[in-house]
Amino acid sequence: MPYSKTDYPASLKNFMAPVRNKAIEIANALLADGNDESKAIAIATAQAEKWAESRGIRTRKKGK
Repeated sequence: MPYSKTDYPASLKNFMAPVRNKAIEIANALLADGNDESKAIAIATAQAEKWAESRGIRTRKKGK
């Protein structure tokens, strides 16, 4: 199931929008390549966090 900026896994709800959007982009690419959903979400989350950290972008909303 492809994800969008308004329809994404609950596990991404506490991420800042740029990080969440990057995770969605990565997850959709992984799903298109035939990966299963849970694996795609896990990989996308980890990669989006690395992407944000390398750019000095805060990953999670305050208090999370």
